[in-house]
Amino acid sequence: MRSIEEPLGCAWRPRRRTFVGLTSLIGLGGALAGALGSPRTLAAVPAGPPDTSTAASRWFTTSDGVRLHYLEAGPADATRTTRAAAAPTLAFVPGWTMPAWIWRAQLAHFATHHRVLALDPRGQGESAVAPDGYTYAQRAADIGQWLVAARCEVPVVLVGWSLGVLESLQYLHDVRASGAATPVRALVLVDNSVGVGDPPASDPTFFKRLRTRRRETVSGFVNAMFKRPVEPAWRDALVEAALRTPLAASIDLLRQPRPREFWRDALYACAAAMPVLYAYTPRFAQQGQIVGARHASIETQLYADAGHALFVDEAAAFNERLEQFVRHVPAAAAAAVTDTGAGR
Repeated sequence: MRSIEEPLGCAWRPRRRTFVGLTSLIGLGGALAGALGSPRTLAAVPAGPPDTSTAASRWFTTSDGVRLHYLEAGPADATRTTRAAAAPTLAFVPGWTMPAWIWRAQLAHFATHHRVLALDPRGQGESAVAPDGYTYAQRAADIGQWLVAARCEVPVVLVGWSLGVLESLQYLHDVRASGAATPVRALVLVDNSVGVGDPPASDPTFFKRLRTRRRETVSGFVNAMFKRPVEPAWRDALVEAALRTPLAASIDLLRQPRPREFWRDALYACAAAMPVLYAYTPRFAQQGQIVGARHASIETQLYADAGHALFVDEAAAFNERLEQFVRHVPAAAAAAVTDTGAGR
């Protein structure tokens, strides 16, 4: 892997063993009619991508030659305070076709005392549009190589949202299976199915609409992510970012069958090794109750009045909850396992 440090098929039929995130995402797209709830001020909603005064752009090249982009905020190495140096690094992975800058509120909030990173997965945001690699295995490998390229040290809190939930679980599953090291010491999963309870409802027309009326369908999907009104410039920028992912790649990302039990087992294996926080909206309330009762190390948090992008709708509440969770992540000095070896 080379590092550079610089400022899709057949008709889909729903079944129980299909990709759990697929039913979640395409069901969300069909929920547009109820997406916008009671009004609130727009002042708290970011109006567009962050500028370089709050987050710096970085790039690295993956082992298969794809140049990926990520954002970084927080104290610089030369000026990092003792508290910040010991604090966990927060690494955010966005959802289906979404850019890294959707985490803007978290980049700004946590940068005072933490190093904060947000990835543009391949084909998303400012990252290169690769000809292939839109699979769990490759995107999970991308996460691992990102943490190496960014020289992440123990401890890292990995935060995945939507499709990023599954890719984060896949990454940690693959790390365990291979015996590789990882700097990740805690996991945060934001609003996707994790393979327990009843599968979420789906919209069987989503793929057809995506192929025939793509802009309209993507715009509806983005609108449906929020329960609160958002600034039109912010919403429109997200739509344009989502459309940057090629149609075939965007479909490939949603057509990766896995038994639902795979994600359940991957989650429980993580919970046996590290603290986990599962943040969700009412759509996944049953799953939150099940995993919270199953594992004492899984903390759960329901956001009853937020949309799928709950960290935008309820940024202050989400940031406060994440702060509480991060305080209990083991410090680097207490970690027995070494990091990925980046920069060594």
